[in-house]
Amino acid sequence: MKTILVTGAGGYIGCVLVPKLLSKGYRVIAVDRFFFGREKLLDHENLIVIKDDVRKMRDDYFKDVNVVIDLVAISNDPSGEYFHEATYQINHGARVNTAMMSKKMGVETYILPSSCSIYGFTDPSIIVNELSPTNPLTTYAKANEKAEQDVLKLADHKFSVVVLRQATVFGSSPRMRFDLAVNAMTLKAVKDGVIPLMRNGLQWRPFLHVQDTTDLMCLLLNIENEKINGEIFNVGSNHSNYQLLHLAEEIIESMQGNARIQWYGDADNRSYRVDFEKISRVLNWKAERTIIDGVNEIRDDLFSKRISNGEDSITLEWYKKLVNSTGTATDIKMYGGILDIKVD
Repeated sequence: MKTILVTGAGGYIGCVLVPKLLSKGYRVIAVDRFFFGREKLLDHENLIVIKDDVRKMRDDYFKDVNVVIDLVAISNDPSGEYFHEATYQINHGARVNTAMMSKKMGVETYILPSSCSIYGFTDPSIIVNELSPTNPLTTYAKANEKAEQDVLKLADHKFSVVVLRQATVFGSSPRMRFDLAVNAMTLKAVKDGVIPLMRNGLQWRPFLHVQDTTDLMCLLLNIENEKINGEIFNVGSNHSNYQLLHLAEEIIESMQGNARIQWYGDADNRSYRVDFEKISRVLNWKAERTIIDGVNEIRDDLFSKRISNGEDSITLEWYKKLVNSTGTATDIKMYGGILDIKVD
């Protein structure tokens, strides 16, 4: 039985990945602060839960671990800007430290789920691939890029390192996020009959279902190291590169026209089209789910109350509430704080 250590296990992707790993017969060590609640990860005989901050990882956490999937992150641009220092500490420093400790303790493979956001802005006529120049515009993207650069330096014939540049993720999760484009658009269309869209809607983004990216992470556990070691893979699908205006229009069509666009703000200066040919060619993997698959799933899960748009579904607002709380966050505070802690 392989042992997989997952950081950020209680987050949006982690709450989908961990049960999937357990169902496939893996032993899982789940490391998280559980800002969004421990109850979102159901108990299992092969699940070990460690409540700790990734900035304080210990060697013994990695004992007999075969693979580390380092999901942990301050996970969107607004949160990254608001918690600037913590974002660099977690998204860059802690991940590099986790990779170094993994190597020291004999872990075989380290997987870094990064983000296509490091491409930042590119001319709309250009479709970027893994060899294209990066152009990170935000704290979140810059910290991801630094983490990529530093963990890849650790790869050798005994320690495999692979970087996954994920497209913008969508779909249902026990730790639901409605601050992601497809999820947010679907919620507003269902609840209010409007889709909020930042002017002018011509910015490009690639998208990826949470079930597809977690399927890929499971696949990597059984792929020969020579195919993945030291490699960067864009994760998504070419048919899910969208201009946000066209994305909104497709969602409206799926709602039989029972929604309209509601414009707000200024033009978004993040825009990138991404090529996903490499992962298909090298790993024979492709994303299976479409945008509309995700929209229908979220709509059905909202109606059936399997998911909700509680206040913890907007990451930054929930972090702010925890930081400013004098009561409800007492069991979450560690090392003297919530996100801002004392780091050696």
